[in-house]
Order: sequence, then structure tokens, then C-alpha cells
Amino acid sequence: MAHKYHVPTIFSETWSDKITNVQYPEVFRIAPVSSEVAAVDAKFIQSLGVSKVVIQTENTGYGIPAAEQTTKRLAELGIEAVTFGADIGTIDFSAIIERIKAENPELILVLQTGEASYNFEQQAAEAGIGPQDLLMICNQVADDHEAFWLNVPDGNLCFYRRIGLPRAKYTAETTAFVEKYTAKTGKASAESYAMEAYDALKLMAQAINEAGSTDPDAIISALEATTYNGALGTITFPYGTHNPIPEGMDAKWWHQFPEPAITMVQYQEKGQDSAEAAVVFPEAYKTADPILP
Repeated sequence: MAHKYHVPTIFSETWSDKITNVQYPEVFRIAPVSSEVAAVDAKFIQSLGVSKVVIQTENTGYGIPAAEQTTKRLAELGIEAVTFGADIGTIDFSAIIERIKAENPELILVLQTGEASYNFEQQAAEAGIGPQDLLMICNQVADDHEAFWLNVPDGNLCFYRRIGLPRAKYTAETTAFVEKYTAKTGKASAESYAMEAYDALKLMAQAINEAGSTDPDAIISALEATTYNGALGTITFPYGTHNPIPEGMDAKWWHQFPEPAITMVQYQEKGQDSAEAAVVFPEAYKTADPILP
């Protein structure tokens, strides 16, 4: 729709490589690219010394390619991966859990999103393959610690992926946003998707001001040239109509923020606030060593 009606759009929480791969002039993204997230996942899994992984994913335009990209990245590192899919909203994962147990994995990676991810993680724990039994990377919605602990009371030692700067690396803009957000919502911390949504809106407003117009082409030109300092850090779009993607470079970098912080964190105490969860990967952001079950 953005392309059809020539409406400049900034996507804040959509990861599929295809979104920027098509190189629509109207489409910009500040969320990470799925294939790059898969690379971080694979490197973290390798660091744990794992040789076999089960991926539990969702049957969606995000979940299926994300599992495929992760499987490819793991294979490049000599790590075997087996994938099991489920529909969004699945409540009962008992059959899938039995099939996972039969695979005897060393780690489970959960790409299932939303409430269904909580359902899977708690049911896996009750079946003896939860994060206190073997390595588990929970879905990133675990960052909502209140919802996570309510739905996954046996989720201690779960790893999960977090997008955005860790607290130790907050900029002045990040701190200001988190203070306002927590005061307004009553939450102890700000989720990555909240930071992304905030930055997308502010970035668009900045581009309109810089363009001095609401003309779509003027806004697109302003976005391509802008440097925006926000909650996620300093956002730019190096490649677009003003600077075409070089030959040999993946088309996914079109109108793509290239450096979103991607970290692995771990709940190391039952009931822990996500703001206090340990950053265990990568080394540049690390605050503690991982605790293994």
C-alpha cells in the first residue's frame, strides 16, 4: 500500500528481508533485518558449544523465513537444526513437544511470537525441556517481564534476544525516552518495540520538518539524507536513490538502518525485572557470563 499510493513509511518492528529487498522508494526500516538477527543467534549458539538445535517457529511470513535463515547460518557453523512449526495462537503444544523431545536437542530456539510463545515455553518446562532443563532462547516478548513471569513461571535461565541499546550504553535520548515511558505506563522499563515506534514517529516528523513539505518525494529525499539521534542510537539510511546499493551487496540494505544493537540477555533470577537481566552476548555489550542449566 505504501508503494501503491506513494506514501513514505518507516517500519519499526518488521524483520523480513523482503521488505527492503524490493527497494521501494517509499519504504524505510529501523528494525533489524531477519537474516542479520539469524547471524547473531547462530554465533551466540556456537559460543555455547551446541551441536544440535531445535527451532520452534510460527507458520507466518516472518517465522518460516526466519527459521530457514537461522538454519542456514547454523549449518555454516557446523550446527544441525530441526524445525517444528505451529500456527499463531496455538494453545496446546503437547504433540510438538513430544516430537522435540525425540530429537534430543541441546538447545531450543523459540521463534514463535506473542502469547503462543509463552504457551510453548511453559508447556516445555512442564514437560522437562524448559530453560531450567536445557538451553532455551525464548522469544523476544520475554522482555515484558511482567507478562513473561505470569505466563512462564518456570522460565528462569531463559535467554532472549533484545533489540536496542543495553542500559549501560543508553544515550541521553534513550534515557529521556525511558524515563517518560516508564512514568506514563507504570512499567519498570521500556520494551524495544516501544523505542522503535517512538523513533519511527520522531524520525518521520524530523524528515517532514527538514523537507519543509509533506510532498512524498521531498520526505523521501529528507529521510535518505537525515541523521537522527534517538532512543535506538544514531539512525541513518546509507543506501537508497541518493546512494545506490553497490554491486555485490545484498539488496536488503536499501533504506535500512544498518546498525541496530542486537543482544542476548538472560533472566538469572526467578521473577527478575527485564531491566536487570544480564547481557550475555556479544562481548561488546556483555555484563555477565551465561548461567547454564
